Amino acid sequence: MDDLLAAELSRSAPTRDLRISVAVMDLESGERGVFGRGKYDTASIVKVDILATLLLQARDGGRTLTSRERTRAANMIQNSDNAATDVLWDAIGGAAGLDAANERIGLTATSAGQDGRWGLTQTTAEDQLVLLDAIFGTESVLLPADREFIESLMERVAVGQDWGVSVADSSAALKNGWLPRTATGLWDINSIGRAQVDGRDCVIAVLSDGSRTQADGIALVETAARAAAAAIGSTASAR
Repeated sequence: MDDLLAAELSRSAPTRDLRISVAVMDLESGERGVFGRGKYDTASIVKVDILATLLLQARDGGRTLTSRERTRAANMIQNSDNAATDVLWDAIGGAAGLDAANERIGLTATSAGQDGRWGLTQTTAEDQLVLLDAIFGTESVLLPADREFIESLMERVAVGQDWGVSVADSSAALKNGWLPRTATGLWDINSIGRAQVDGRDCVIAVLSDGSRTQADGIALVETAARAAAAAIGSTASAR
């Protein structure tokens, strides 16, 4: 599917002047396509990874999340609350905790941000597919109830934060990330999530950097998400 995805992007997204990576996978067939394989800052999409780590650690400790942890998790995912994220980042043991959990989940190209800078975690679009598959696929190191909890939060992100993957499916479960870089004034804009495309359950990850404005970055990510959905649709119709 790589060629299909590249073709769709060449028709619709200005990939020449901006750095972007897109990955999409049909959860039923396992078919996937990837465009661009560099590493990118996660910005706030890492909050899904932080929650998955917290849930894994709670299971290891033979417990469920406390009501306060659940509230903070909801604020972190649905409202992208950074203060709640700071607390949960410390709770998982920061960078070391995230890296250890990612090794178990199967993320091989993701490295946690250091010195509390969780938004500077580095990842690839392919690794984000692995994380999304662990949440929305059929087999996972995460417990079913934990996966359902993450999904329920990603299905109800705050109005105004529901752009990105949702262009492929208005009922998508998603998390977005946005980060202006102090040194350049340019934006990192990312979107990950699960969407129904032509009746098929799929996961999409779009990572980008170098947009002049947040609005420009969002438009780019949404164009790429549409291209990913079109590639899935073309693959399905070719069967």
